[in-house]
Amino acid sequence: MDFQLSEDQRAIAEMAGSLFADLCTDDRLRAFDTSGEAFMADLWEKCVETGLHALAVPEEAGGSGLGMTDLMLVLEAQGRGIGSVPLWRNQLGAATLARFGGAEGVELATAAAEGTQMITVSVDGAARALGIALRARREGDGWRLDGSVHAVSLGAESSRALLLADTDDGPRLVSVDLRADGIEKVGGVLMNREAIADLSFSAHKLASADVLPEAALDWLEQRALAAVGALQLGVSSEQVKRTVAYVNERRQFDRAIATFQAVQMSMADSHIAIEALRSALWNLVYRLDAGLPSPSEALAVKYLAAECGHLVGHKAQHVHGGIGVDLTYPIHRYLYWSRALGITLGGSAATLERLGDWLANNDKLGWKYDLEEQQAL
Repeated sequence: MDFQLSEDQRAIAEMAGSLFADLCTDDRLRAFDTSGEAFMADLWEKCVETGLHALAVPEEAGGSGLGMTDLMLVLEAQGRGIGSVPLWRNQLGAATLARFGGAEGVELATAAAEGTQMITVSVDGAARALGIALRARREGDGWRLDGSVHAVSLGAESSRALLLADTDDGPRLVSVDLRADGIEKVGGVLMNREAIADLSFSAHKLASADVLPEAALDWLEQRALAAVGALQLGVSSEQVKRTVAYVNERRQFDRAIATFQAVQMSMADSHIAIEALRSALWNLVYRLDAGLPSPSEALAVKYLAAECGHLVGHKAQHVHGGIGVDLTYPIHRYLYWSRALGITLGGSAATLERLGDWLANNDKLGWKYDLEEQQAL
């Protein structure tokens, strides 16, 4: 068995790593913090120029037609650089439209792959305590949309959104043109400087094709959970790397604090959490690329990502001491990103509850049940 990356995958990882390292320096991030911009436009232009924004978009829609493994490598690099660009939402939204949205969906995905339109995604309602606040019901030949969706990433800047709505047939993805009249948008900013908007709809008309098939939701959500896990892996890995460098330089009692047992144990715990997330994430993206069902694996990755972000974030802040709360010092950004990623698509408690519900209703679990000889059991 060969667990190594292919030559093309290594090239993608190297290109993404170089891009984010060059354009996400501490000085550039500090300037972005005070710029008032919704996202890093110069970085986004480079992502479009290099094709990183459309890796997972099918070839027939102008993308590269690659899998989640390739996208994960780019998102991990984005997490390391904490570059504020809509990489996963734009291309997973486009890929979903191309796969489930018919001819119009392919056209929209093509525009996203060309960089002329931006697509955002919000499927967080499934994990919210108050449930889904957006309602779609049939009206004539189309649909009527009422209600609201909160904290949609780049909701005011994107041209189209895939939103989770409740219908008489259960939750469904709806494709909404955000440039249409009558959509109320209230902008805001998350703790990690991500621009968001609350979207409100009242008797908003949708065409019949704007409500995607039932299978689209599971397909998108599992990949979205993998994307969030990949970002968290990058964020936490870089956070530990920077923290290790700091504790080797910081001296107390005439010794580097890296020699203190408590600091060593904190860093060891952080490393274990990161590697647990990495292992689960690789398993998930393999299954997604192989076309295997992955509902429990996706939820497990999201839980591990949320726990990893919390543990690593707080241990890194702790060993930095007072300098960790100095906003002119870069380490705080990784904690903010971890907190924002932790609540994206549901926090650890909500995710664990969903995983528990899945386990309660599925008595087969593990890789062996994917084998042909187990299908008849």
